[in-house]
Amino acid sequence: MNLRKPLIAIAAVAAIAAPAALAHRMWMLPSSTTVSGTDNWVTVDAAVSNDLFFFDHQPLRIVPVVTQPDGSQGQVENHNVGKFRATFDVHLTQQGTYRIAVINEGVFGSYKLSGETRMIPRGTTKATLAAAIPAGATDVVTSENMTRNEIFVTQGAPTSTVFKTSGKGIELVPVTHPNDLVAGEAATFQFLLDGKPAAGMFVTVVPGGNRYRDTLNQMDLKTDAQGKVAITWPTPGMYWLNVTPTAPRPEGEGQGGQRQMGAQGGEGAPRAMPAGPQQRRVSYVTTLEVLAP
Repeated sequence: MNLRKPLIAIAAVAAIAAPAALAHRMWMLPSSTTVSGTDNWVTVDAAVSNDLFFFDHQPLRIVPVVTQPDGSQGQVENHNVGKFRATFDVHLTQQGTYRIAVINEGVFGSYKLSGETRMIPRGTTKATLAAAIPAGATDVVTSENMTRNEIFVTQGAPTSTVFKTSGKGIELVPVTHPNDLVAGEAATFQFLLDGKPAAGMFVTVVPGGNRYRDTLNQMDLKTDAQGKVAITWPTPGMYWLNVTPTAPRPEGEGQGGQRQMGAQGGEGAPRAMPAGPQQRRVSYVTTLEVLAP
């Protein structure tokens, strides 16, 4: 992992709002991504919204999982779910990089019973799938959902322990540390799908603040054969990054922008699925802060 000199200045959040699009996107926005000292707090806003980093739809209700720099599980404090957003605090007591993640994993699909097509109940997992399908059901069609939404916060110098992968869904293996991004410089990220290089993935990058711009200024990229993608950040600020196996709508198509997959269970609006057998749904989302040179 390529790291710059230890980051010691407190980095302020640089974005308040985002694109004037009607797509629902899930996101988490930390009050800081890099801090100095040995004992700090970060507050995180979490929501699903039409405009990035602007509260206008519904909160992200799932309680995040915190991984501390030494690999142990941390704690979310003061979790509160409001009408349009959720907020919570994380106490930083270790030196290094923290991961704050919402992972939504489940099974969706349908079956027929007495000639009627019924949907598998929301919240079904692999472990509960058998119980969710009643006896006598036919034409069972199922697929998996794996949505990963995570952010990274570093106290002191960046570390890499939290990037240990699970081999499930889309995961980030940074070549450039996500808390070491500078405007005008290229950053390289590698993405894995079920533990293997995720070649040909669609990477969408949208800068914050474009609620007050006429265009999204969206960057549409793809991972190479090794699952890697290089991103050169045009300006400082907060950026929303989404990785999916399917292409997003081009900027400006339809009602103002692309339609990205949201979390299941009402936490976002998935794009329409094609006819035929249901496809596996996987996606990766993160919010990144890019500093001035």
